[in-house]
Amino acid sequence: MRRTVMKRHAWWSALSFVAMTLLPVVASAESGEASGSGSPSMQQVLETFRVDSQAAEQRDTQRLETLLDDREGLQQAVADAEQRLQDAQDRRDQLESRQADQQQQLAALQQQRTEEAGDIGDISGIVKQQASELRDALGESWLTVGGDAQLPPRLDDRGLIDLQTLDRVRQDLAGLIAESGRGVRFQAPVAGPDGDVAQRPVVRLGDTVAFSDGDLLQRIGDDGRLSVVAATPGDARQALQAFQQGEGNQIVVDPTDGDVLDALAQQPSLWERFQQGGYVGYVIVALGIIGLLVALIQYVYLLRVSARMRRQMRAPESLSDDNPLGRVLQRFAALGRDHAPEALEARLDEALLAEQPRLERAQPVVKLIAAVAPLLGLLGTVTGMIVTFQSITVFGTGDPQLMAGGISQALVTTVLGLITAVPLLFVNTALSSRSRRLIGLLEGRASAVLAEHLEAETAAVAHAEERRHGAHA
Repeated sequence: MRRTVMKRHAWWSALSFVAMTLLPVVASAESGEASGSGSPSMQQVLETFRVDSQAAEQRDTQRLETLLDDREGLQQAVADAEQRLQDAQDRRDQLESRQADQQQQLAALQQQRTEEAGDIGDISGIVKQQASELRDALGESWLTVGGDAQLPPRLDDRGLIDLQTLDRVRQDLAGLIAESGRGVRFQAPVAGPDGDVAQRPVVRLGDTVAFSDGDLLQRIGDDGRLSVVAATPGDARQALQAFQQGEGNQIVVDPTDGDVLDALAQQPSLWERFQQGGYVGYVIVALGIIGLLVALIQYVYLLRVSARMRRQMRAPESLSDDNPLGRVLQRFAALGRDHAPEALEARLDEALLAEQPRLERAQPVVKLIAAVAPLLGLLGTVTGMIVTFQSITVFGTGDPQLMAGGISQALVTTVLGLITAVPLLFVNTALSSRSRRLIGLLEGRASAVLAEHLEAETAAVAHAEERRHGAHA
């Protein structure tokens, strides 16, 4: 009894301590709200705490003395508590006994169910397992889209399956089998490549394929929303559009369950491939365009020169300065007849050399670009591999996508350099061939004119000698 009283006294002391700790704070808050001034000082708080502690200790002492004086009341309270404890223990024993009896009854019922069910339990387990596997396998199937078929319900693992549930599973399976051989048309919300959702006509052929306006469809999200596949090939789009409009009898099927379409979606377009080359690729393409433009302009110029030279050769008496041959012959005719043959040949060579740069211009630029383009491609390859190795250093080799950017740049710049260099080499060869032909034509015609002039001079000198000898005789 004395120990019980001491425990209660300890409890009262703890409660008093907590109360005395909180009372100064509450009092300080209330005084702060009433007066609007700042919080009390630490000395005031300690003084308030000491006064409250002494008051609480006096109250506890008085209560303890009261309990010690009233021993009969204290004993009665203890007896009541012990009686309640005994009643609770008896109640617990009764509940435990009842639980044991119920567990025995449950075990007996389960044994009886097992004995009476026989093969029904195994069949029920197989049906539940197959229904669950079927739901998982057909969760993203097209059979439940646009038709009346439904997936079988998810069955509880505990207990036997009843006839009503078994009949429902049978009906659902029959509906799925029927839908697998049907083609249906319906209206449904479809998300486009840009994310906009609109009502579109949809055609579903069994569990094979679904498409709308030539676009193959896919199911996304937990609710199976319809969305357009990112990349539908052009031939497949035309065949599906013709089938949907009733003008064709061919459809397109992806036997890999979307793997081929995913690969096509990830395949970059020509513009995306060009962008993978980076700044080096842009420089290569720009130089290639410049080289082709320069070569085209020069080739057109050579064609015009060829046409004018042919016109000049058909009319050698009327010399024109709009072509190299006419200008060379004009300069030769302006030299006069009193020059030595060596001087005439030198002047003729000078006129030919003056026309040669115009005929061969642009060839050095085209040749230079054709030589620089592969070097720039090699530069892009080196920089791309540097980026790749930096990615490997930071992230390792676990994720190939981190290295794809650098490898793409390395390969694309090399391809761009070769694509730029090869046509420019052919163009430079064409320019060089045509310019050499024109220069050879100029040299041949100029040599013929010089030879005719020298022959005429020689004939004139011989004729003069004959006349002089005749007069002398």
